[in-house]
Amino acid sequence: MIAETGAPLEYVKGRVRKMQGKFSGGTAASLKATMKAAFADPSVMKVLKNPYSLASTTNPVEQPNGDKPYFDEALGSWVAPFIMAAINTRNIHRSNMLLDHQYGHNFKYDEMMLTGPGEQGEAIANAVANDKSLGGEDGPKPGEGPTKEERDNGFYDVMFVGQDINGKTHIASVAGTLDPGYGSTSKMIAESALCLVENYDSIEGGLYTSAPALGNSLIERLQENAGLAFKIEA
Repeated sequence: MIAETGAPLEYVKGRVRKMQGKFSGGTAASLKATMKAAFADPSVMKVLKNPYSLASTTNPVEQPNGDKPYFDEALGSWVAPFIMAAINTRNIHRSNMLLDHQYGHNFKYDEMMLTGPGEQGEAIANAVANDKSLGGEDGPKPGEGPTKEERDNGFYDVMFVGQDINGKTHIASVAGTLDPGYGSTSKMIAESALCLVENYDSIEGGLYTSAPALGNSLIERLQENAGLAFKIEA
């Protein structure tokens, strides 16, 4: 895309199109502990709310929150908050920083779930936004989690949409098999470790995200060995 226009996309929307998976009790406990610490200490809450908390910048750009449902006219669908967005978006901005701002200095990014058009899509979006079960007393307890069968039958499909400076829409996607948290992620970690071993001599010390550390080498491994598919759709 940069080769076509000479500039990166200034705003990319990460949109979960399909996902099937369950959270474990350990994840629920981590969420509860994090929120307890944040409410007890304003400085912790400040870090959690800062989209650049993992990426130092002298020119912060106001980021879309992605914390409320709305109808996305461009996509023809209602969208709802995505529970992993608070973590993923921070890592995206760190990647941009470590890549010397290849995504641009004015880069904006958010992640949400597509819930469909019409009244049904709106109802689903509002239900997702108001679902507090993971952090509630009825959520999974430590030691509980998806069964092997549930992990094996999980999947996900996420698209990334943005317009270039000429108004052309670009769409890329990544899809995978297995439960996204406890099946696919496990394979990602293993392939990242192997990729790191094979490329350690070209990586300096530090706290990296996968894109600047391993780049296309990791993408190739994930497609060959971990059941992921990366596509340019438009």
